[in-house]
Amino acid sequence: MKHLLLFWLMLLALAQPGAGQTGSVRGVVRAAGQAVPFASVGLKGTTHGTTADEHGGFALHKVPLGSYQLAVTALGYQPAERAVEVRAQATLPYTVLLVPASTETAEVVISGTLGEVIKSESPVPVELYTPKFFQKNPAPCLFENLTMVNGVRPQLNCSVCNTGDIHINGLEGPYTMVLIDGMPIVSSLSTVYGLSGIPNSMVERVEVVKGPASTLYGSEAVGGLINVITKAPQKAPPLALDVFGTSFGELNVDAGTAGRMGKATSLLTANVFGYDRRRDVNHDGFTDVPTQKRVSVFNKWSLTRPEDRVANLAARYYYEDRFGGQLGWRPEHRAGDSIYGESIYTSRYELLGQYQLPIAREKLLLSGSYNRHHQNSAYGTTSYLATQHVGFGQLTWLKPLSVQHQLLLGAAYRYTWYDDNTPATAAPASDRPQNRPDVVRLPGLFAQDEWHLNLRSTLLTGLRLDHDPRHGLVPSGRFNYKWGTADNRQVLRVGAGNGFRVVNLFTEDHAALTGARQVVVAERLSPERSWNATVNYTQQLGSDARPLILDGSLFWTYFTNKILPDYDADPNQIIYRNLRGYAVSRGLTLNADWTLTPDLKLLAGVTLLDVYRREPGNAAHLRQVQTPGFSGTFAASYAATRWGLTVDYTGQVTGPMNLPVQPLDYRPSRSPWYSLQNVQLTKQLGKRLQVYGGVKNLLGFLPRHVLLRPFDPFDKHVNQDNPNGYTFDTEYNYAPLQGRRSFLGMRYAL
Repeated sequence: MKHLLLFWLMLLALAQPGAGQTGSVRGVVRAAGQAVPFASVGLKGTTHGTTADEHGGFALHKVPLGSYQLAVTALGYQPAERAVEVRAQATLPYTVLLVPASTETAEVVISGTLGEVIKSESPVPVELYTPKFFQKNPAPCLFENLTMVNGVRPQLNCSVCNTGDIHINGLEGPYTMVLIDGMPIVSSLSTVYGLSGIPNSMVERVEVVKGPASTLYGSEAVGGLINVITKAPQKAPPLALDVFGTSFGELNVDAGTAGRMGKATSLLTANVFGYDRRRDVNHDGFTDVPTQKRVSVFNKWSLTRPEDRVANLAARYYYEDRFGGQLGWRPEHRAGDSIYGESIYTSRYELLGQYQLPIAREKLLLSGSYNRHHQNSAYGTTSYLATQHVGFGQLTWLKPLSVQHQLLLGAAYRYTWYDDNTPATAAPASDRPQNRPDVVRLPGLFAQDEWHLNLRSTLLTGLRLDHDPRHGLVPSGRFNYKWGTADNRQVLRVGAGNGFRVVNLFTEDHAALTGARQVVVAERLSPERSWNATVNYTQQLGSDARPLILDGSLFWTYFTNKILPDYDADPNQIIYRNLRGYAVSRGLTLNADWTLTPDLKLLAGVTLLDVYRREPGNAAHLRQVQTPGFSGTFAASYAATRWGLTVDYTGQVTGPMNLPVQPLDYRPSRSPWYSLQNVQLTKQLGKRLQVYGGVKNLLGFLPRHVLLRPFDPFDKHVNQDNPNGYTFDTEYNYAPLQGRRSFLGMRYAL
């Protein structure tokens, strides 16, 4: 503790402000003779940045005198830089010219360092995806959109209610942190259903970091993070509408409006999704896809303040009614044992905001969020009622020590309150029938030091210390180094660090509730620890007008104390314990982004995975279930500009994976190779209206042998004509149970 205190005192001593004269930088951002509104403008190597106004104008004040590189980025344009001089006397306004970009990915990232930085300059490899990218294969929510991202795999865990989680580089959902505007809104209880409630109407871009990010974000960011950046009200169109439906009867509506009220701007979006048909293509008596009624309303306010200081507040409400089960189920059968059904009512309230404290020359940012998640579920005869409150607060201080050197200090506090109707929160016998909710208070401190060693090299180091009442002090650290050519056509990034995950067993384990298994915690669980190393290399070939961008990464993650569920010891139990040995996730990802002509663009990605564990006394590598060794994604887009037409052909290829089977199970223990492919045609009608349509799952692939004993879901006759002792099972799954279907939609933006 003494060394930690000394460490903080040294950092604070380094961060004392210095004296000196300051000046201003003014200018305008233009492209093709027109102003570019709302471009991001900043001085490289400093914290001075702003957003251009609706006429492309910008101003940076109180900048120390000297020479700088002015960096400008805007969606739809290539990033640009130019040299500027800050003098004591006023200088003429600068003009920055932008060139239209050929890529659908954004260029400004924040997730790797908690500060805005141009993607090519970030020492942490961050992947970015905009709504334009996801529109190549439209989907009603983030969970389905992420199937297009190489190395990120949404995994369905229940064949009846279609709940799932997101795997990054082969690591299961609990190792992936999902953030909204940098705050842990989707976590713990909400991980199963919260992902389906994030509509496209509120998303400006999605940032993906693969590998441990615990130094900045704490527990749950062991495998990586997905940060959903919501739309800025001042950049949103006054009116936007996106509606599409499918031949299965699915209907999705996204609507948004934005406006200014004095110094404040507001964005209001709403999403409605509905599907009420009970389809049974495989004739097992169960719905292939659950029926859903879902609504999400999002409102964000942003206040314009002096020197462009951040001040915004957002709120969201989400409700869903989901059902999957036997075709004859009705609401009166809920929680009964005559007809099997899984009925889930979910309601969520979320509040999040950021406020930059008005302290001269300092960038102190206060962030906070709160969410309440309530769930009323019935899985056959098992009722599950749960409520969770999560409060989060964080204060960060970004302090430039020089033009090339900046320090980030932060303090965070997370409060989680959880209660349900299971033994997980039951009080001792003397206190019953009262429950004893599970309460976790998790404070943390972190520091990040970023050095621009020279024009080509950047070094980033970080340290975090969290305190969990069950485990005491939990440290984590990181190291990242970036080297690039002057034009960043070649970039090498090397990173290493460790992460942690505190115990947070999600008691609504679907394998337990839907398969009638009992959850058994065999011991006092210790926090998981991981060590990770990553090497990333990016190379641009060809001209800026027709680039071929290659991006490859090697990664290796080593786990100790990994918390694993044992499904094999007893078919009626799931036993949780810490792994006595170790676990490894390693692999390779390759991405290619090729603009062959101004009208033809190709995207492709491949991921090779080796995820296994070793236990004492067993020399064999035990492969992780539902984790394919090979997966790939692709997208080809052709724009016939003359006719206002665009054709998108997208898809994914998935290799064999181990599947959770019962003893003597007749179902294959490994899945087959399969591919899900989609085609879409988009027609531009004027400047504001688009009409699009196409076919999903073009090859009509459907998984086989999904449910075990669907004719006896309550296991009433498990001892009759059942020599192998099979029980009803829903966790055997490797692909969506949705066949070929067409879709048609329209988009309008004012």
